[in-house]
Amino acid sequence: MASIKEIEEGIVEEFSYYDDWMGKYEFIIELGKSLPLIDEKYKTDENLIRGCQSRVWLYAQLEGDKIVFTADSDAIITKGIIGLLIRVLSHQTPDDIINTDLSFIDRIGLKEHLSPTRSNGLVSMIKQMKLYALSLKTKML
Repeated sequence: MASIKEIEEGIVEEFSYYDDWMGKYEFIIELGKSLPLIDEKYKTDENLIRGCQSRVWLYAQLEGDKIVFTADSDAIITKGIIGLLIRVLSHQTPDDIINTDLSFIDRIGLKEHLSPTRSNGLVSMIKQMKLYALSLKTKML
């Protein structure tokens, strides 16, 4: 499996193919369509990410020493954003998830092209993924 940095580099390269943010938004929407969907039984209030304008459910489980994320959202852009984060963080170790800075977000200009509420949602998604990693790390000990 590729490292977080390798996946981030691939994403930065993919985003460089688009000249404007309309194309980039369309790409994000397409990413949402390939999102590993959360099992309906996990679409509960406890898996709902707080701080997002739209509803985003996120679930994480350990597979060996790696964390696998699944998610869903009721908004297409948000679904693409969580899909992007899952692409980077899923199938990584808890330590790698906890310690990453996700520099690709700034490098592709994502935060600055989101509304303030979506930007807050992005931060909430990242925070929740890192909290899952921390929690699952303690279960491995």
